Amino acid sequence: MNTTTGFWIMRPDDANIVGNVHGGTILKMIEEAGCIIGTRHCNTQPGDRCAAQLARVERTDFLYPMFIGEVAHVSAEITYTSNHSVEVQVQVMSENILTGSMKMTNRATLWYVPFSLKDVGKVTEVPPIKYANPEQEEEGKKRYEAQKMERLETKERNGEQLMPVSAPEPYTVGFSQSSLIHLVGPSDCTLHGFVRGGVTMKLMDEVAGIVAARHCKTNIVTASVDAINFHRKIMKGKDMDCLKA
Repeated sequence: MNTTTGFWIMRPDDANIVGNVHGGTILKMIEEAGCIIGTRHCNTQPGDRCAAQLARVERTDFLYPMFIGEVAHVSAEITYTSNHSVEVQVQVMSENILTGSMKMTNRATLWYVPFSLKDVGKVTEVPPIKYANPEQEEEGKKRYEAQKMERLETKERNGEQLMPVSAPEPYTVGFSQSSLIHLVGPSDCTLHGFVRGGVTMKLMDEVAGIVAARHCKTNIVTASVDAINFHRKIMKGKDMDCLKA
């Protein structure tokens, strides 16, 4: 089964300061849906039991806001597999259960890699999927090669760290910097004991929102998120320091 749909009712603790659903909450739901279908698919063949770990999220746009009290329909579909990677495309719809109206709020493409639960460093084989036609498989392969190249390029630049600036001038890049430190707990983690990608993305969205609101001096919402690559694992009990400018 290459598709799955999850439902979440949006509650007050899912809101941002504007009153809409927090963009990081939506990113977290998207990642959870991708993880579910990716892990389910990768365990459909004999061998080591494994869990799908997020490797990359393509650019994601927020098309319409989602509001408290609405129901999020998060649908995930596996659209391509390589020997060790799974492409999942996710669509988010919001439903007003009082009126029955629905609208699409987000679409996202995510890439997962399955890791063995017995040997944490071991990447397991991904079962192939059936394609409607050869062209569909070829298009998927092109997307796979493109994201693979992009990941390699960003990994080389990953050593460049944004350092805090002491006594920065107002309205400069350094002046806008904010740091958010989070202690990784059990509820943040996958079956491997690593931080879930959705948790990381929500923290990134929070600190980015702090920076933007501080600069603009007004309420802000997330409109778009550029592609995000996950290069290293963060273990339970470690500190996560999200620095944004």
